[in-house]
Amino acid sequence: MTIGATEELYGKAFDGFTVDVDVERQRGDIILDRGDMNTISMDQREELRAVFETLDRDDRVRVIVLRALGPNFSSGGYIRGFMEASPEHVSKLADNMAAPTRCEKPVIAANRGYCFGVGFEISLACDFRIASETALYALPEQRLGQIPGSGGAARLQKMIGITRTKDIVMRSRRISGRQAFDWGIVTEVVPDDELETSTDALVAELREFAPLAQRTAKRLLNETEDMFLSVAIQAEGHCYSRLRQSDDFREGVEAFHEKRKPVFKGT
Repeated sequence: MTIGATEELYGKAFDGFTVDVDVERQRGDIILDRGDMNTISMDQREELRAVFETLDRDDRVRVIVLRALGPNFSSGGYIRGFMEASPEHVSKLADNMAAPTRCEKPVIAANRGYCFGVGFEISLACDFRIASETALYALPEQRLGQIPGSGGAARLQKMIGITRTKDIVMRSRRISGRQAFDWGIVTEVVPDDELETSTDALVAELREFAPLAQRTAKRLLNETEDMFLSVAIQAEGHCYSRLRQSDDFREGVEAFHEKRKPVFKGT
């Protein structure tokens, strides 16, 4: 059952996107919807941040999906908006687009067609990226005399290394969904007509896991990315020890021995 939520931010009209909460499937969708190109305005970035935070607090939602209507995920930001925005506003862009990373819940980006500029950057901030075979990724800011400003270059370098990142950033190079998969940028690449069903399948899979363990895994992986290996291993051990005290771990062990499906409650 899909409902039109009315509490907090859900009931308002957003700039260039809509929000849908499906209680039965425990998912919240943020749907880009500004014509075929789905450009992202300056004000929209702040609204997206606020909605991600609201969905993260919503107990009815287990998984958040970022997707778009039309043939393109997003051709990037509204260019004139950069010239009109104040330096203070521009300085917050990377923080706003990092909202999916800060969410405790898993976040999926479903990409098709153009995924350029900020559209690429916010997708990189998600935990999973499913790409249609029509997807094209690019950070074209060099063509405007600029560099990526919402975390794109930094995130890419962590994922694929400096050589490939320079190839994408310094040449404003477009790469296909298939190449993005081969380079480790996207989780999965699928035929265009299977993008929605593949996204649905991943949502259903993620819902099967224990919420507390899932939140712990996401935070641990994000926080240990820049740690020395020995420190990261120690942090992993502390998280493992804490989870051993959880109701979900006890339920998981009992269900395994009783050969039944576990019923996790997130405690």
